[in-house]
Amino acid sequence: MDSVTTSDTDSSGSRSNLGRFLGIRLLALATILGGVYLTRPLWHDLIYSMVYSPGGLVFLGGSALAALVLAFFPPSRLERENGSDRRFSVLFDDEELETLVMGGGTARRKLRIFAVVIGVLFLLALLVSVPAGALEQRTLAQQTMADATELEEFPQANADNPRVVPRQVSDVTTRGSVSYRQHRLGTSDIARMEDGSLGWSYAIEPDGPRNKLLENQRGVLIADMTSMDDRETVVYEEDFEYGEGMYLHRSADWNLKKTDYFSRYDDDAVEFSYDGEPYMYYAKTSHEWHLAPFPHTTPTWDGGALVHPDGTIEHLSPEEARDHEVLEGQRLYPLTLTHAEMDSLGYREGIVNQMPVIGAHEGEVEMANLPEGADNEQPFVIDLEGERMSYVTAMEPFGADTRGLDEVWFADAETGEYAYYGSGAQTLTGPERAMGIARSADSRTNWGQNFVVTEPVPVTIDGSLWWHIKVSPTDFTDVTRNVFVNAETGTAVEIREDAAIREFIRGDVTEDDLDVIDDGDVEPAPDDSNVAYYIIVTDENGDEVDRIAVERGQEVTIVDPEDDRVATANESDS
Repeated sequence: MDSVTTSDTDSSGSRSNLGRFLGIRLLALATILGGVYLTRPLWHDLIYSMVYSPGGLVFLGGSALAALVLAFFPPSRLERENGSDRRFSVLFDDEELETLVMGGGTARRKLRIFAVVIGVLFLLALLVSVPAGALEQRTLAQQTMADATELEEFPQANADNPRVVPRQVSDVTTRGSVSYRQHRLGTSDIARMEDGSLGWSYAIEPDGPRNKLLENQRGVLIADMTSMDDRETVVYEEDFEYGEGMYLHRSADWNLKKTDYFSRYDDDAVEFSYDGEPYMYYAKTSHEWHLAPFPHTTPTWDGGALVHPDGTIEHLSPEEARDHEVLEGQRLYPLTLTHAEMDSLGYREGIVNQMPVIGAHEGEVEMANLPEGADNEQPFVIDLEGERMSYVTAMEPFGADTRGLDEVWFADAETGEYAYYGSGAQTLTGPERAMGIARSADSRTNWGQNFVVTEPVPVTIDGSLWWHIKVSPTDFTDVTRNVFVNAETGTAVEIREDAAIREFIRGDVTEDDLDVIDDGDVEPAPDDSNVAYYIIVTDENGDEVDRIAVERGQEVTIVDPEDDRVATANESDS
């Protein structure tokens, strides 16, 4: 009778202790989840990766599950019965419960188990990520190609909206023309102004820790990029309830993630105005799962978020964004998504085709390299006829020594629809070679020390592709002239007036009507760090018979045997 009473008492005590244990664990879990929820924008990237990344799902999801199981697994006591049998029991006393809750042997054992689980999950995540990553690129390339239209000729550029002023020149001159004590101009981006022209836009954001914590974004500033002279700068001052450069819960980023958690906001904000009111637009990206032939995800356009000064945030689907009156003519499609889709085209002929050693690289393309000093990146943003902004990407054949263009891709900035022009047997000059032509053609300019060529942008004129390059002093305080290099012929023309630039893009004047720069003397050497450029020697038929490497810093004197004139060149002339 006594043994039964003791057993009942132990059983009742065990159930009581187990209830206390589970109650403490549930309270701790609720507290953690409540804190995570209140600060959820801080954990956005981790949670998004766990939901939409195969590797993240295995590692982060598996780690979270293992932590929960170990946390709620009750402590055990190894008991000896009948002198030899051992069994695990959930019976434990208050001392054991305190040891588990406050830390002790049981907690240390669980931590060791968790560490082992973390290591195993990390290795599994790596193994899963390899095929999932390759399949993501392959599926994305297939989707991009399936939705693309091949063009027979280049679409015409908008002559009224040439990109004349480079980003660095705009940044220097715009920041030098405004005066704010508690604010600064944020990162520049491209937006359409109310008159239809393109401009560099900036958020007027708080400057300094104290102001970022207490002050508000003061509005937006937009500087015209389409003219060298008399550039218009428009300021729309109005405090934003949620804006750029504001800390934590006062920032636009925090509130975007708070109101639509399962989207990514990888693009910079597009600051613009409508009817005299400043706004900001954030393009949104999401992912979709594909279960075959192996689980993987691909990014997709998820619409955008329109932020009003009063704190209103409109989350719009792609269709709603395109139809929204305030967003008419603005960039809507994510630039980062366009970059990912263009980068995936190397996989369009299959995964094995692009592999090193065993891959044939048949039909493989890659985004064209931009040389140092280009101060630009692909995709390029230009305006086509009809005020249709487009993301343009120049693709070159796979290979370290190929710099000619294979294809030029156009993505409609409002719809994300793709079109591309294939060069076929035609050889088109890429941005790297075009910048070299612009430098080497003018040996009178002291390149690198006084002036630089910068920001090559593709321009389509009368069915031909040209590279529009700017010449600026090294302090980027002005634009001295614009140089256009024909991607097919290598012809370079120099234009110094805004009206002439527009006439040239419109096709009213041709290179025959302008000063053509001769580029036949030197050729840049971008792939050799020791060689500044090559002097090309040709025969009477124009065929190359020799090339002379000129090292960096080396001075070269060229003497014409039939002329008494002597030309001296150095590295800065290349």
